[in-house]
Amino acid sequence: MKVFGLVGWSGSGKTTLMVRLLPELTGRGVAVSTMKHAHHDFDVDKPGKDSYEHRAAGATEVMVSSSRRWALMHENRDGREPTTDELIRRMSPVDLLLIEGFKHHDHDKLLIHRAANERPPPLEAEDPSVVAIASDTAIESAGLPVFDLDDVAAIADFILRHCGLEERAP
Repeated sequence: MKVFGLVGWSGSGKTTLMVRLLPELTGRGVAVSTMKHAHHDFDVDKPGKDSYEHRAAGATEVMVSSSRRWALMHENRDGREPTTDELIRRMSPVDLLLIEGFKHHDHDKLLIHRAANERPPPLEAEDPSVVAIASDTAIESAGLPVFDLDDVAAIADFILRHCGLEERAP
């Protein structure tokens, strides 16, 4: 399974690009899963639901399943956040795992930059795992490929080429 990431400041467009990349890649026959880093207080469950009550009562893991999907919720009762590698190992194998966030892990990444953020993009020298940049403005990249943030097809081409993946008939 190939792993590739999207990183950037909050509000840079990581999720927007991810949502646009997914149909582009899957339309080319590539099986893709995603992993996203969230703030520590996020919850996918709701008070009053049976699964929430199971967790509140002390279950370490609760699995919810139907004919359409299943979800496994794991409580970090020890307060330790799992490492990126531990989380990747829990993912079912696919052609490509796209990761949003997890900027300190050493997987290769596309840096997303939006001029409206008024923050300069980090230089690639600061993070050698940044292998390309996507931006809504011109950037002097000192040797990295730079893509227009709206050119989803070109970004998908780069990711597939960089990861050594080939398109297949969907």
